[in-house]
This record gives sequence, C-alpha cells and structure tokens, in this order.
Amino acid sequence: MRATYPTYCTSNRTMEPTRKRPVHRPYLDIGNRPVIIFVTVVTKARQPILASPHAHQLLLDAWLRARHWLVGRYVVLPDHIHLFCAPSSAEPGPLEAWVRYWKTIVSRSWPQPEERPLWQSQFWDRQLRSGESYSDRWQYVRQNPVRHGLIENADDWEYQGELNPLRWISDR
Repeated sequence: MRATYPTYCTSNRTMEPTRKRPVHRPYLDIGNRPVIIFVTVVTKARQPILASPHAHQLLLDAWLRARHWLVGRYVVLPDHIHLFCAPSSAEPGPLEAWVRYWKTIVSRSWPQPEERPLWQSQFWDRQLRSGESYSDRWQYVRQNPVRHGLIENADDWEYQGELNPLRWISDR
C-alpha cells in the first residue's frame, strides 16, 4: 500500500498543507504584547461590489456596532476587504462570531437584494507577531489598489482608513 502525503504550499514561508477552508486558531495573549489580527474577507463569487461610498459606509457602521473587536487600519477593494483588528476587552469572544456578526449587519442593510449573499462563508486570519510585521503588512495591504490597477498612488484610494489606532508596544 502506498502512503499519501498532503500537498504543501510555501507562499507564506512555512510548509503548511494547502486547505480549501482556513483554520481559525485561537489568538495568543503573550504578556505585554498586543493582540493584532490581520483579516481578509471576500465577497461571494468575488462580486466587485464593495468599492463604493455606500458599501464603505455600511462597513464602517457595522464595525462600529460590532464592539467586541476593534478595527484598526483597513482597505476595502471591489471584491475583498483587508483589515487589522484587536480585542476590545479581556474577553472579546471568538473572532469568527464577530466577523459573522458584522457581515450579517452589512448583508441586511444591502440595497441590492439580487447581489445577496454578499460574502464567502469563510475568511482568512493571521495573528501578527511583531510591530515590524504590522508595519510591513500594512504597507503591502495599502498597495493592493495599485497592484490591481485601480489607482496609481495608494494615497488616492478613498476606501481605506483607520477606525481605531492599534499600536504595537515593544516588549523591550
């Protein structure tokens, strides 16, 4: 009998099995280090419906209502969102429940019912390990509209911002 081995992906510099659905690991609270999670949420069938003033405002309103996690910096692209978030209290509840909650708020307020469902059921998340990681990841994320050919200068993208400053405090 022949052994079978999982397929591996090296895009994130580690050897991890490729998956159709993301694994949502519990976040680690390590001493005096902040907990900052990088999240990517994608529309159903990659519908390009998010890069509009109305969608942007719906997202902002939903994030402000969903108080268990705080949204820091974010970029809203036509078919997906990148955001950084942090727990708002010592017991914020599962990240999955928070994402599901604000996605539901936006979906219920969505003006075009023919575009529902709006979201893929899953999302991707990764806990940041250092202030350098946060800074590097933000620089990469804010260039996304440029890489997609939507604008020439990242500062010109109107669907980005920062709701809450998430600061990385060094453990030194």
